[in-house]
Amino acid sequence: MTAMSAVVGQFNLSQEAYEFIAKLVYAQSRIRLGPDKQALVSGRLAKRLRHLRLRDFDEYCVLLQSAAGAAEIGPLVDVISTNHTHFFRESGSLDFLRDHILPEWKARQGASREPFRIWSAACSSGEEPYTLAIVLAEFARANGALAWQIEASDISTRILAQARAGVFTTERVKLPDPTLLSRYFQKGVGANAGQFRVKDALTQSVRFHQLNLLQAQYPVEPHQHVIFCRNVMIYFDQETQQQLVAKLHAHLVPGGYLVVGHSESLLSISHKLKQVRPAIYRRDPA
Repeated sequence: MTAMSAVVGQFNLSQEAYEFIAKLVYAQSRIRLGPDKQALVSGRLAKRLRHLRLRDFDEYCVLLQSAAGAAEIGPLVDVISTNHTHFFRESGSLDFLRDHILPEWKARQGASREPFRIWSAACSSGEEPYTLAIVLAEFARANGALAWQIEASDISTRILAQARAGVFTTERVKLPDPTLLSRYFQKGVGANAGQFRVKDALTQSVRFHQLNLLQAQYPVEPHQHVIFCRNVMIYFDQETQQQLVAKLHAHLVPGGYLVVGHSESLLSISHKLKQVRPAIYRRDPA
């Protein structure tokens, strides 16, 4: 690879083509692709070019600018989107949910039947929303009945299909307590050996949506008690981060919590949330 291009197999991604793709991805998703991402983009899109039987990235850019290009925007963003995740990731935020947010909410609710609403705003392949479902189910087992609803969303239709299926290989189902595996997963047999499927008791309370976090309206239940939006804002510029946090703030109930990634901070942007822990912010209860 030179400073001017990235080469994967027979495909050469010129600086001009990369800048065009980066600007298009930003316009469609607000994902910011810096100069250091050129090789990554080339590698991820190479398979797409082979699928489309294109000779190079210049042809791909021509396609994107053509009348048929609109149909390629979704697959492009799908491929570029980062989808690294695992069960019980960044457990400190989950502990705070279990030990502080849920007991506080349950004590305040009393005999009310209002469900506890939580939104996994970048759910990827489903590990986060199913982890949240396990945390809520375990809290209910220890503290009495609890009505709850989880919304889960992602920009990638490809990864959402995996999340909805709720099927994971043995290597991906790493849980802090081995009893959780038999309690909340069905073990595959025969042709499905080596796989685990999330049980219906959890999946029936998780609703999946395809959405761009910067779109005008969300197809997600408003008045969320907690929103998990972790390891997303690191891909956005400061202006986009501020817009997103304002939109998420508006989707929280008074006193609701926004949970971001441990490597993320809201210090550089203006917002109306109060930090209560590292990576955990709260909307004013009033």
